[in-house]
Amino acid sequence: MPPIAVRRARPDDVEAIVQMLADDQLGATRDSPTDLEPYLRAFETIAGDPNQLLVVATSNDQPIATLQLTLIPGLARRGALRGQIEAVRVHRDHRGSGLGAQLMQWAIDESRRRGCNLVQLTSDTTRASAHRFYEHLGFVPSHTGFKLHL
Repeated sequence: MPPIAVRRARPDDVEAIVQMLADDQLGATRDSPTDLEPYLRAFETIAGDPNQLLVVATSNDQPIATLQLTLIPGLARRGALRGQIEAVRVHRDHRGSGLGAQLMQWAIDESRRRGCNLVQLTSDTTRASAHRFYEHLGFVPSHTGFKLHL
């Protein structure tokens, strides 16, 4: 696969991003591109925060993959900055092509460039194939996560 072009997402990318979010087993139950208003409000908040990078990988300037990289400052680990990767999605027509690995490598490199000394992510416990993918990239399942829905 040729190298991908990664850029910050723009408002006109939101629909394509939401379609990728909704096009999987979990996203289908919680995301829908039929009403973009809440997503556009969230996009404005993300775009206005310098510690948030919502990006798309593009082909002919059309989004074909996405992820969100959050830079988290903290006191732990001697004041380390961490990169948190979330919402990794690849358009169904490009899955299995190596695009996901290229986008993840971009996020790792960007985290390093911005001074992070750790990159972390979460993944739903039901996503066994995603876990294998992340482990293949060198990620280690080191913690147990908890959520409280409000």
